[in-house]
Amino acid sequence: MATKFGFSGVNKNVNPNVNRKNEALLNRLKNASIITGRVINVFTESASGRKIGEIEYVDSSFNTGDISTIPQGAGRMIAKPLFTNVKSYPLINELVLILRQPDTDIRANTSAKTAYYLNVLSLWNHPHHNALPFSQGQLQQSQTKTRDQILAGSVVNTTDQLTNITFGNTFEERDNINPLRPFEGDIIYEGRWGNSIRFGSTIKTIQNQTPLNDWSKGTSTNGDPILILRNGQGIDVGNGFDSITEDINKDDSSIYLTSTQKIPLKAASTNYSSYSSYTPEAPDQYSGKQVIVNSGRLVFNSNTDHILLSSALTINFNAVKGFNFDTTANFVIQSNQIKLGSKTANEPLLLGNQTVALLNQLITNLAGFCTICSTTVSTPAFTPIAQLNIAATQLNSSLLALQANLESLKSKYNYTV
Repeated sequence: MATKFGFSGVNKNVNPNVNRKNEALLNRLKNASIITGRVINVFTESASGRKIGEIEYVDSSFNTGDISTIPQGAGRMIAKPLFTNVKSYPLINELVLILRQPDTDIRANTSAKTAYYLNVLSLWNHPHHNALPFSQGQLQQSQTKTRDQILAGSVVNTTDQLTNITFGNTFEERDNINPLRPFEGDIIYEGRWGNSIRFGSTIKTIQNQTPLNDWSKGTSTNGDPILILRNGQGIDVGNGFDSITEDINKDDSSIYLTSTQKIPLKAASTNYSSYSSYTPEAPDQYSGKQVIVNSGRLVFNSNTDHILLSSALTINFNAVKGFNFDTTANFVIQSNQIKLGSKTANEPLLLGNQTVALLNQLITNLAGFCTICSTTVSTPAFTPIAQLNIAATQLNSSLLALQANLESLKSKYNYTV
């Protein structure tokens, strides 16, 4: 017999003088019912006329040792997801709520209905799974202990009889996935594998303003919003029962969208020695609206257009092992002043083209002078050599002119140490 949660008791508290319209509504409510179904198959791809997302189920009161052995036609039924855009697919052996509502045949038959399923019943109140083990018969009192009794050290007398649960073709149970601890006002979406989205806020006790989590420390006040997206639980408390909170330094990947909170992020590098003004606050000290992205590796890829970084103050690049640029095109830096090696660099760089032109002129003049010197003779001895005198005078004038232009070779904007 199906477990029904209908509206059969509505009439007990209804005014007997209700009008006909309300009577018709009550009659419809009487005939509406929700049953509990036990999932025996989940269609994750179209096959055998079934569509993606449909499930096969049996009445939850069906008593069997292994529901996968239920023969075709023996109480097997099909249900569709109730919601179109938000999908939460159950596992085999989980219980879901089933209700019957109109289907596509309603155009020809107004009473045409089909089965739809809602969310999984939270039997264990746990995000990882809520599957129901196979029936094992009556266990002795020494074989049944509560969670608190087990954690307190009470011994469970086991038997050789295995408690197997079939989840599906790929799902493997893990014993180190913990539920998130909720705080007042939270809206939390949890996946089965330590991934979650928390729409939360700063949480402090009203009496003494004691913060109840890491993101509520500092000057933020109760109700200041925060959104935390987490993928991959990084905390291992030794069991899968206790609730936990997100840890930005241990979780695999995180995105924090804050308003006033101070997040205790341990940045890989916080060397800001290049700054002489507008030095950034360390990430674990900043309180205010910010977006923090933290993971083992970050990839920003634009496949059709630009990547644009814009800041009202500065843009800081901080790396432990190096900073590399690789491009097959131009590398352009447009700035009023560039300093290389130190924020106090004061040695101007040389202008390449002008430096080369000056050196070429100097080399040409020296080469001409040397040519004249190599062929000039003195006759008679110790008499002035007119050709050499003229060449030396010309070279001296050229060198003085080059010397006067040396300052113009220095860059007015780029400096090094």
